[in-house]
Amino acid sequence: MGLPEPGSDTADPAKLFVRYLDFYRETVLTKVGTLDERELRTSRLPSGWTPVELLGHLAHMEQRWIVWGFLGEAVEAPWGDSPEGSDGRWHVPDDVPTVTLIAMLRDVGERTSAVLERTPLDRVGAVGGRFDEDPPTLAWICFHVLQEYARHAGHLDIAVELAGGPTGE
Repeated sequence: MGLPEPGSDTADPAKLFVRYLDFYRETVLTKVGTLDERELRTSRLPSGWTPVELLGHLAHMEQRWIVWGFLGEAVEAPWGDSPEGSDGRWHVPDDVPTVTLIAMLRDVGERTSAVLERTPLDRVGAVGGRFDEDPPTLAWICFHVLQEYARHAGHLDIAVELAGGPTGE
């Protein structure tokens, strides 16, 4: 494997966010692409999550923070990765194809990149979507989303290795 890490040719924080978010999104998608459908829906971990559930979580998480949170746009199922009654665990229904989640992740990534290309990082998110009051800045949201990707990409590394997939980047 081995995706090229984003270069150090810019000091622009918005460009760095776009590059690093793209990097981690592609890292996750590359790792997911090494497993067959059965392995994607099988947990090898005591906590019980599956690689496809992690993929669904990341797609919903970014949508929650950027589209519903920062932009304040209506989102059909902002907590679709942890629906009511799922005891807070990630969940992907059996009839949701992995390709649908991959497309969702790519689509929300494009939205995030577009927002970062035209919006100052010190802009505060909208009230009325995810936030009723005191929404954070776009910079804060981006740091949060980036750390989620980095942390969960590491989790996925372990799950893929346990499933017999490739190790390392």
